[in-house]
Amino acid sequence: MPSPLILAVSCPEHERLESEFQEARDRLRTLTRLRRLTPPEEKQLVDRVAMAIARIKEHEAEHRCQRHERVWR
Repeated sequence: MPSPLILAVSCPEHERLESEFQEARDRLRTLTRLRRLTPPEEKQLVDRVAMAIARIKEHEAEHRCQRHERVWR
């Protein structure tokens, strides 16, 4: 039986930024699947995802925190 994978986030701000990224990514994926996006809509959604990634990287660089994966056996 496989071991459970647990993701630990080292600080609440990092967790918030990860959530923001996931929401932006999921919105882009969902809307892309539902209908054809206009170029301005697609650009706005892609920019939102890119900015979320940039904020995570900036936070990691400033605070040296990151997502850690732990496997319990």
